[in-house]
Amino acid sequence: MKKSIHTRAIAITLAVAVSTMGLAACDSLTKTQKGVGIGAAAGGALGALIGKKAGNTAAGAIIGAAVGGTAGGFIGKYMERQAEEIEREVPGAKVEQYGEGLVVQFDSKVLFDFDSYALREESKDAIAQLVEVLNKYDSTEVVIEGHTDNVGSDAYNEKLSRQRAKAVEDYAISLGVDRRRLSSKGLGESQPIASNETEAGRQENRRVQFVIVANEALKKEAEEQASL
Repeated sequence: MKKSIHTRAIAITLAVAVSTMGLAACDSLTKTQKGVGIGAAAGGALGALIGKKAGNTAAGAIIGAAVGGTAGGFIGKYMERQAEEIEREVPGAKVEQYGEGLVVQFDSKVLFDFDSYALREESKDAIAQLVEVLNKYDSTEVVIEGHTDNVGSDAYNEKLSRQRAKAVEDYAISLGVDRRRLSSKGLGESQPIASNETEAGRQENRRVQFVIVANEALKKEAEEQASL
């Protein structure tokens, strides 16, 4: 497993541990109340971490879907297994785990030719392998985001990023992913993860990423496990 997943898992565990110490003296709190407290305490640090590395919408999706507490730990383990499999099976994918969610990122040049939203033939193999893992871990919802650098007009970049995200979504559906699990959006140049002042930074910003969170069925299963 790559170091990045371990690093983020440690950061999130520390945030949860700090909040848990604050709640430990409150024996009268229910498990649900403690879970809410943990989620709230960790949310700010987690949001800053994800936002810096993956963009604010990814942070919002992961935090918004989080349940926290023991149930959140169950979901985190499910996501960890999925992350390990993606790293092992999908070429060109960069995987980051943030507690109860994953961000799977592809450099745009891996998927598309310059100024194009047609998937390259070689990139279809990577998407197909990712689809195999998504279908195996089917208790999730997935948002596909397209991002660009700041070269060109805002309107053009937003359109290209939207077309690229939709092209990936349509191809994933054609390979058997339930369309009800997927959505796509183009965010243009609005959420850079690196400086647009250098070519290396602009390359990082040209990306397509999958934001993976638990669906309602997985949340219910996690809460049932937590109550045992």
